[in-house]
Amino acid sequence: MELDRVIVSEEQIRSRVAEMGAQITRDYAGKELFVICILKGASIFMADLIRQIKVPVEIDFMSLSSYGKSTQTSGVVRMLRDLDQEITGKEVLVVEDIIDTGLTLSYLKENLLARKPATLKFCTFLDKPSRRKVEFKPDYSGLEIEDHFVVGYGLDYQEKYRELPFIGVVKSLD
Repeated sequence: MELDRVIVSEEQIRSRVAEMGAQITRDYAGKELFVICILKGASIFMADLIRQIKVPVEIDFMSLSSYGKSTQTSGVVRMLRDLDQEITGKEVLVVEDIIDTGLTLSYLKENLLARKPATLKFCTFLDKPSRRKVEFKPDYSGLEIEDHFVVGYGLDYQEKYRELPFIGVVKSLD
């Protein structure tokens, strides 16, 4: 596999994550925040983001799948790992790496709302609105990108390339 080009540099990532952290800090001033990281892709973004948030933060993890080993969504969302903690009455922020079709997060939104959080918001680093199959708009979005298959900064292709400090377009899949 070969990268075609870098579309988001390491410096652009750092700068945008700092801006997002500042905005979330303002929005949750005086409150405690419960952050749900969607594994595996969002783990790097979430770690960087919570270091920029200046309110008390609790974290937990969920794992969902609609892709398997494919580059195209199956449209069927499976929960692979659920939360360890209750979210009833909490200020909840779900952190995701990328929003594509919106199917996974639409499913997750319904699931989490049934648990009665005080508030529920969604944060993504990358957003591909051109690929939406259902209406879904994140509350916080790092960058909007065109419809390319991207890797790096937590995003993978068959579990590889998550460690790259930038986001790049994959040549052979685009």
